[in-house]
Amino acid sequence: MAQTVETKLKIESWDEQPTSEFADGTKITKTDVILSGEGDVTAGRSQSLLFYRADGTSAFVVLMRVEATLDGHSGAFVLTGTGSYDGTTARQDLAIVDGSGSEGLRRVGGSASSESTHHDYPYMPLRLDYDLG
Repeated sequence: MAQTVETKLKIESWDEQPTSEFADGTKITKTDVILSGEGDVTAGRSQSLLFYRADGTSAFVVLMRVEATLDGHSGAFVLTGTGSYDGTTARQDLAIVDGSGSEGLRRVGGSASSESTHHDYPYMPLRLDYDLG
């Protein structure tokens, strides 16, 4: 049976480095973000590749390792997906990578999403829809 957790993860650090910058004002960067949480989702680490348009909006791909206790089962799993930033709101849609669960979350499956603005900072809202298999 599918369950849902809605939480906020605190952005503890955000390291972003350009990998390529172009004459038209666009660029590609990589990020390493460390997240902490309370409750069901206790920690996360996200790495992304972002493409920035000259106007500052972006599109990105992400891998995020999440540590959690879901329905009394503790472990970790990896989310992957895509996102965008329109100048106001960052959105991402993610899926749990098959076979990425550890310990009590070995058989976890599902998806996650996040939508945030600068008003949410330093927190990243996260909705996790999961099934423990």
